[in-house]
Amino acid sequence: MTHDHDLVLRPTPAQTEAALNPPPGRTGGDLVVETLAGLGATTVFGLPGQHALGMFDALRRSDLRYIGLRVENNAGFAADAYGRITGEAAPLLLSTGPGALTSLAALQEAAAASAPVLAISSQVPTAGLGGGRHGYLHELPDQAASFRGVVKSVHTVRAQSQIPSAIEAAWKSALSAPHGPVWVEIPQDVLLARTAIPVVTGGDAFPEELPPRPELTAVAADLLSKAARPAIIAGGGVVRADASKKLRRLAETLQAPVVTTPGGKGAFPWTHPLSLQSWIEDRHTTDFLEDADVLLVVGSGLGELSSNYHTFQPRGRVIQIEADLGKLESNHPALGIHADARLAVQALLETVSEREDPTAPQRVRALLAKVAERIAAQELTLEQEVLASVRKALPTDSPSFWDMTILAYWAWSAFDAKGPNHMHSAQGAGGLGYAFPAALGAAVADPTRPVLAVSGDGGALYSIAELATARQYGLNVTWLIVDDGGYGILREYMTDAFGEATATELTRPDYVALAESFGVPGVRTTPETLEQDLAKQLASPGPSVVLLPAVLRMFAPTHLG
Repeated sequence: MTHDHDLVLRPTPAQTEAALNPPPGRTGGDLVVETLAGLGATTVFGLPGQHALGMFDALRRSDLRYIGLRVENNAGFAADAYGRITGEAAPLLLSTGPGALTSLAALQEAAAASAPVLAISSQVPTAGLGGGRHGYLHELPDQAASFRGVVKSVHTVRAQSQIPSAIEAAWKSALSAPHGPVWVEIPQDVLLARTAIPVVTGGDAFPEELPPRPELTAVAADLLSKAARPAIIAGGGVVRADASKKLRRLAETLQAPVVTTPGGKGAFPWTHPLSLQSWIEDRHTTDFLEDADVLLVVGSGLGELSSNYHTFQPRGRVIQIEADLGKLESNHPALGIHADARLAVQALLETVSEREDPTAPQRVRALLAKVAERIAAQELTLEQEVLASVRKALPTDSPSFWDMTILAYWAWSAFDAKGPNHMHSAQGAGGLGYAFPAALGAAVADPTRPVLAVSGDGGALYSIAELATARQYGLNVTWLIVDDGGYGILREYMTDAFGEATATELTRPDYVALAESFGVPGVRTTPETLEQDLAKQLASPGPSVVLLPAVLRMFAPTHLG
């Protein structure tokens, strides 16, 4: 009898030849790039640094494409977006100490959004590992400790023979549900030393699956089939697992209305008769969901944004499908199913009974009418027109990336993403500066479609240096900067809470002239001409900047009363 664990992959003649006669001059850095190529990577992001030069020199001898950004955090955002668009683990090459630490905010966003990023950093020489204070440049007592609370897994290499296995283990970790960032660190001397280890010619790139427990899906299917008023919350896990089509079939089978979270934008068709769209920060929607006798939550932890700031208190039975064990039942008691969304929804599709409910579309229409009436009463025509202009200008299949800015907060609720994996924002960790470098990563992943980035003027200043990156690589990204003279949302929060704002007003550059100084076309627009100007730039190859001077307001929150 042959068992799977007895099977050994035999090398091809070409692999045997490469192993027996490796090319001269290889180092530990070559083992890094060879392993990445063997796992299927084609593109790496990053910044060089003194301790990491062994990796960067090895890139010269490889077929990997290198995209260099100007700030490590922005390189992390670019890798994050590349991973979201392709579903691959995007390699991020960094140097020790300050370079590594500068990437932390980007890795936190990747962790919060379950984006696969394979961060590979150099370390001080091997003699400096272990916490002693040797005085090496960039030295930290325990560099990995800075990342353990952020990434999925940490892998420290101490010898060249460990490099392929460590990177392969990290790759699998990044791509196993839930996706996320991982950390590998390799000492400078290990990267620079000549190696006699054979050329790395392949790797096991298949991540572990996370299927649901059948006894749990059986109970869930029974509850949903017998429900009187089922409803579904679709989170980012649906998008990451590519489960949108299966979720639609399930919703139609059950006649269950669906609302998407900010992270789950596009997981369900916006104009579908069962679509509650994504007005999840709305009391009418909260009431609707609380009234469900069985609520299916797929790929969401029901965190702050997804629960209308924890005012949501379900009265019915909750079924939660979640790949991140830490999020399972963390906010509400539920029938918790620890599983990949795609596999769990498929299991439900195979076991639920079809429901008839002609009232479901009627209840959806009534809810959306209430939401529209609430917004219409607040005299927010400018904001709605600006968002509508962006939607009309952006091609249907183009991805968009949104910073933490007022227009993005509108987009979380009111923007039709036109499909799964099309709209991305920094709502996971909530840091500034995400949109433009992330859009650059998406343009690298798929150069066939234009990409939109949306920032406020405050967030734009975090990543203005990447105009040089956009120009250097000719990346097809149009950057819409909404300039309101400061941190607009913080200005609004502070004025509402304290009567006036502090530390929110900004001196800012002429963004059009600044873009042109990088060789990037820039245009100043108005709300009336935004659609035309934005569409023109999106249709033009290469990077561009569209500046919209405007003070936008948020719709009134419903969680405070």
